Amino acid sequence: MGKSSRDKRDIYYRLAKEEGWRARSAYKLLQIDDEYGIFSSDQSSNCHLFCFPPSTENAPLERVVDLCAAPGSWSQVLSKRLWESKSPKDKKSVKIVAVDLQAMAPIPGVIQIQGDITSQDTAQQIIKHFDGKLAQLVVCDGAPDVTGLHDLDEYVQSHLILAAITICSRVLELGGTFVAKVFRGRDSGLLGSQLRLLFSGDVSFAKPRASRNSSLESFVVCRGFMGPRLRTDLKPSTSFENHSSNDSLLLLWYDKDNFEDVNSSQQALLPFIACGDLRGFDPDVTYTLDPDHIVKPPVQVPVDPAYSEVCRFSRLNQSNTSKFQSLEKNNEIDNNDDISRFTELMEKLSFDPREDHL
Repeated sequence: MGKSSRDKRDIYYRLAKEEGWRARSAYKLLQIDDEYGIFSSDQSSNCHLFCFPPSTENAPLERVVDLCAAPGSWSQVLSKRLWESKSPKDKKSVKIVAVDLQAMAPIPGVIQIQGDITSQDTAQQIIKHFDGKLAQLVVCDGAPDVTGLHDLDEYVQSHLILAAITICSRVLELGGTFVAKVFRGRDSGLLGSQLRLLFSGDVSFAKPRASRNSSLESFVVCRGFMGPRLRTDLKPSTSFENHSSNDSLLLLWYDKDNFEDVNSSQQALLPFIACGDLRGFDPDVTYTLDPDHIVKPPVQVPVDPAYSEVCRFSRLNQSNTSKFQSLEKNNEIDNNDDISRFTELMEKLSFDPREDHL
């Protein structure tokens, strides 16, 4: 496939390169914000009557966590919307923390943590960067490598959401907002019922315009975090004393009984909201390119991606194969030369037996 082919097929991929975004997913977060206003100062105010009040009502949004952040397009959006527009004095109070297992190129105004979102140590690092305070907004655009088996993809993605919710129990303030990618399937209503146990405000599914219609991808937007439902039979002094801080032990703290009590017959019918201008670009449409269109490279190539080792071995294998083929060819030429020289020598040494008899 040529470089210009994807520019034709994916308008948001082309726009992302032209406007300086690292990935097309930046438009998804922008469209969610346009619909829900999650970046506004009163983003925690849509809670119901029984929502725990946020620690600072109508306070400006200053503490945000981006989980599974690489390659960094959502962190770019957070930086531009919450940090770049501030004065030098106000920039100091804005803390944006991006977390991912993979390394990521630096982004202005974004603090990076290369770690596991299920680790207790990662949660402690986030709170440390917030000077002991908790996050007002947590976003997560992470997803596993899709297999094409929708039920399996939905199942694996639900576990990633559980990991994100688990770290939220330690880093998200009361009344905070949570946004995460989901794969909507037959059990998506069950996920909604479980999330309503943790959020007293609006819980709904959002489908950004930049997300393809053919994709199961959507995003769940949850407001009014009610605080962690922690297990009462565990104490920090006893439950963690025999474990490393890098162990994935945050799940031990979650009281899963509330989740297990929700069965398939109690699935919630959540609102499904289309985000973005319907008159805008359609990601499923192929757009023609201008005659003078110049294909631009990606804004930022991945930093030490997981597949780099595979690519290195693949190139090494191709190189070794070429060398082996070249060696075989040279050996074949040498063998032919040896046969020719041997034949020539035999011709010189050949004699007629009758002449020898005479």
